[in-house]
Amino acid sequence: MEEIVFPNQIRMMRRVAGKSMQDIADLLHLSISAISKIEKGYRRLNETQLQQVATFVDCPVSALFVAEGTAQPEVIQAWKEEQGRRHKMNVGGGLKTLGAGLRYLRGQKKITLANLAAGAHMTLSVYHRIEMGQREVDEVAFNAIASALGMTTTDLQKKIYDLDMSGALEDLKNSETRTGVNLFKGGYNDLPISRLMLRRAEDQEVTVPIEALPGQDGKLYRDKAHSVGAVVCPSTLANDPELYAVRLGSRESFAGVLPPSAVLVVSPTMPLREGDLAVKLKSENEIEIVRAHKDAITGWEIYSFATQETERVSNITSLQRVVWIALL
Repeated sequence: MEEIVFPNQIRMMRRVAGKSMQDIADLLHLSISAISKIEKGYRRLNETQLQQVATFVDCPVSALFVAEGTAQPEVIQAWKEEQGRRHKMNVGGGLKTLGAGLRYLRGQKKITLANLAAGAHMTLSVYHRIEMGQREVDEVAFNAIASALGMTTTDLQKKIYDLDMSGALEDLKNSETRTGVNLFKGGYNDLPISRLMLRRAEDQEVTVPIEALPGQDGKLYRDKAHSVGAVVCPSTLANDPELYAVRLGSRESFAGVLPPSAVLVVSPTMPLREGDLAVKLKSENEIEIVRAHKDAITGWEIYSFATQETERVSNITSLQRVVWIALL
């Protein structure tokens, strides 16, 4: 059911009907504190509860609404304060981040707005406002949305965080109509759901820029001056300022070895170890992915996934160790 927050005349109508706050609390199975917040206009009622109250105090539902010109100035003031609080939250970015993340994922999964709303047991207007960053989401609603997307709540929380950190949500956060996706300049904002569900990700992870991509010829090229995205890595890598990432794309030469969605995080400073994946510097900009092997007699050898050939390496300074693999 759609939840409704509004400046209301519930207090006046229940008094006219000779009903107490406890009577309303018993009716709705809520606490006295909750009823007080409802009567002040900043706790939600759903349509069923609203109809229950109207029936209980013997008035039409419309009589429970209050116009700004009527009495009860404290209700109007409480409503204005609540609206101001919500606006401030929206400006802070949390609601926009959540909504943009949901729009992005729904688009990826090719689910219509109406089908997602139905799957989450919400009205279309309610779910649409969530995606537009205009509505808060409690844990129950978040769980329902995750289920409708075919994800766990933990995975959905993590995915939205990762998308935001990569910058993929920037266009969606800044526009309510565009559906394009950017890749960088992201920042993390707390999502407007229970903090019991939030991970303090900034204390556990580090963001590494993606600087290498496949060119039109299928070879990998690195551009140190221009990042094309970012990947989130464990905090154990935070002390290496020279880390960069390589997005593999859909190169057939990696079929059966590394999936197309793989992003390799590379350290130019960490020492190479036996059996490591590594980046070989072929020229100033061109690189390739290899596997390193150290023979007791012949020394270091590398296997190239691109050429499927093995060669001996006399100088391993041209090799940079892959320290983390992420799947986007």
